Amino acid sequence: MDKKTTSRDGTALAYEVTGQGPAVILVCGAMSTGGTVAPLAARLADRCTAVVYDRRGRGASGDTAPYAVAREVEDLAALLDAVGGDASLFGVSSGGALVLEAAASGLPVRRVAVYEVPYADFLRGGAEREAAYKEALTKALADGRRGDAVELFLRLTGLGEEMIHGARQSPMWAGMEAVAPSLAYDDAVMGDGLLPRERLAAISVPVLSVAGGASPEWMHRASQAVAEAVPQGTYRVLPRQTHMVEPDVLGPVLADYCTD
Repeated sequence: MDKKTTSRDGTALAYEVTGQGPAVILVCGAMSTGGTVAPLAARLADRCTAVVYDRRGRGASGDTAPYAVAREVEDLAALLDAVGGDASLFGVSSGGALVLEAAASGLPVRRVAVYEVPYADFLRGGAEREAAYKEALTKALADGRRGDAVELFLRLTGLGEEMIHGARQSPMWAGMEAVAPSLAYDDAVMGDGLLPRERLAAISVPVLSVAGGASPEWMHRASQAVAEAVPQGTYRVLPRQTHMVEPDVLGPVLADYCTD
């Protein structure tokens, strides 16, 4: 990240800008940094000014206690100002919940796009699972058990025990533990895990909600529900894509949307 800006509470935010055209700020999900969405930014760069950043508590950005979702909205406001005050927002997974909240808060953005925000209403037993995760995650982080916190998240995503064990032995595990405290931030962004219909109804800009054709049916239903809950929503499915969407597939769709 070659640039820095400062959020309202004094937190330093690291970001970088590539490309030219209408600006779009890319927001990563849990266990991720700006580097996670950098390949998507590269795919957008020929048509858009793509902005990637490390969310607070991750990568090269700072952090300031106490955490609140409103602080992350202020982070997006600072980035918006840094790039000239005119941009769209894109968020993946829980990052999508953050950009929806930012738009509902009245952040002056052109439009919003999200990819597979995992609202649990549409998964059998999802609300109970989310509540159990929140309780266990809070305790693990309070006890300083970062590795256990990462394991809890990986199980929540459906990763099997053998793969979790393999991840623990891999070189990437140290990096995962380093950003483990930010899992609490994504958990806060998701709230109770349920679709915030009243909040989404307050969004006054167009919203594109995208799902992968190879993702589970409950994820399709959650993504479609987002589009239905906002006043100006569009739902789209990308064939053969999963939650780990390919930049070469999503990029053209997002570029078309942000340059329309």
